[in-house]
Amino acid sequence: MYSFEKYLSSFTSLPTASMQALLNLFEPVAMQKGDHLATEGEFAKKLAFVKSGVLRAYYRSPKGEEFNKIFFTNPAIVGAYSSLITGQRNMINIQCLTDCELLQTNFARILALYEEHPMVERLNRVIAEDFFVKKERREMSLVMNDASERYAMFQQQFPELENQVAQYHVASYLGITPTQLSRIRAKKD
Repeated sequence: MYSFEKYLSSFTSLPTASMQALLNLFEPVAMQKGDHLATEGEFAKKLAFVKSGVLRAYYRSPKGEEFNKIFFTNPAIVGAYSSLITGQRNMINIQCLTDCELLQTNFARILALYEEHPMVERLNRVIAEDFFVKKERREMSLVMNDASERYAMFQQQFPELENQVAQYHVASYLGITPTQLSRIRAKKD
């Protein structure tokens, strides 16, 4: 399990005072399976680091169908980014799929550090760039790879996740039905 400080340091080196100022903004929060960190229609304010547990970000169609966009496990920073950045209402939901331990803060508190600690702003940018690259790779995979290839990539990225979440969540993330996932898994055995 990655510590928050080790995770942040993997992106860029912060001066000790800047790292401490940033770490001091976060407080431990325990969330239970089924709890939501963000809900569509609300204004996002929270940003969190995943110490343990699994969360998913998902969209809900007008018919009530849910589509998993991404999973968050340690180490990851999680938040309703579009809402945090634009100040508009969430379009996404973020839900705990297991009991979770997070380090959480109000995003506005991070923004307030930028003036006194400009390297925090740089860190935020580098993390956003990393997130963008991963998002683009996932989107490309959904259109360029078949379901079996996407499943293999999922297993490589999240080796233990299948044992922690319901299979329909994995199928939704892969853009396939649970029946299709069962067939793919049967062929691999």
